[in-house]
Amino acid sequence: MSKGRKWGEATQGIRSAQQRTNLREHSPPIFATSSFVYDSADQAAAVFAEQEPGYVYSRFTNPTVDAFEQRLAQLEGGDACVATASGMAAEMALLMTLLKSGDHVLASRTLFGSTLSLFNNYFAKFGVEFSYVDPTVLDAWRLGLRRNTKLVFAETPTNPLCEVVDIAALAQIAHKAGALLCIDNCFLTPALQQPLKLGADLVIHSATKYLDGQGRCVGGAVVGDSKLVGKDLFAFMRTAGPCLSPFNAWVFLKGLETLSLRMGAHSGNAQVLARWLARNKAVERVYFTGLPDHPQYKLARRQQRGDGGIVSFDLKGGKKAAYRLINGTRMLSVTANLGDTRTTITHPATTTHHRIGAEARARAGIGDGLVRIAVGLENVEDIIADLEGGLR
Repeated sequence: MSKGRKWGEATQGIRSAQQRTNLREHSPPIFATSSFVYDSADQAAAVFAEQEPGYVYSRFTNPTVDAFEQRLAQLEGGDACVATASGMAAEMALLMTLLKSGDHVLASRTLFGSTLSLFNNYFAKFGVEFSYVDPTVLDAWRLGLRRNTKLVFAETPTNPLCEVVDIAALAQIAHKAGALLCIDNCFLTPALQQPLKLGADLVIHSATKYLDGQGRCVGGAVVGDSKLVGKDLFAFMRTAGPCLSPFNAWVFLKGLETLSLRMGAHSGNAQVLARWLARNKAVERVYFTGLPDHPQYKLARRQQRGDGGIVSFDLKGGKKAAYRLINGTRMLSVTANLGDTRTTITHPATTTHHRIGAEARARAGIGDGLVRIAVGLENVEDIIADLEGGLR
């Protein structure tokens, strides 16, 4: 790299946070060890007391995990990153670090089903308050804030309806009330959206999805500033230990090397598929930020560099029609996971969001005829042909 020149994001995903050993390996190694040894008792004491740099125990310090954290932080434009055992572990660690009894969280009404379950079924019983608003209405966010609001939490685009939150405007609203803004950037990744640069304080990931990109491993991460993430959240991780394994961290490191290319390809395939679905007479409505009739199309153009691979749509005929389509496909994978090279298809009302209840689904706009497709990297003509077979 030339002196003073900053690497592009594709290069960062491949070359940043390299920590070569004295063996001069080209690919990042996996440090499959639970602990580390020292030259003396004095050195061990200094490392444990954080008076000297070094690794202690893989529950909270491991070179492979560290490399993944540094690389993801750099791609997101953050100062620090803490990697976790899953995306839900990242959310749990964040809430445990930030909140206490009596605090309030204001969140989007459209969230991943397990996130809603974590909020309502677990943290609520410890005295943390939660309320939910339409993510696209800024006045709803303003009116929803309380004196005890500590965290504003949103996905954008949302799962599964692809609603877009105005990150910059929401950051101003949250900060004026003394709250922090956390954005779930799972659907777009830093390749297509960088919430921290738009004013968000925290970014959260299920690394299981696009950061891996091939459906191999489970993991999560939180990215933010050096105090909140690098010190406070790290301290919780050191104590509680919902840590990422070195092997999974290595897989995610390799995934980041192709992230920029993959997200562009996912977006391109999804654009073609969304346009085809919009013309299909069996489809009532398509949810995809890349279509000009999307309600937040102009906003998406401002804050996103692409639209990602998630396309959802309502079928005429409700649940029966949705099941007939899903069961009629032959190539697509019937699974609720996303972010894979393989296209996946699911019925959100009975899979990802079934635990939140019919009333909550109705408020969120998740109907029985809704189908979500995570568009993979196959030839898009083959994806369309498989759906045509399902519709027949």
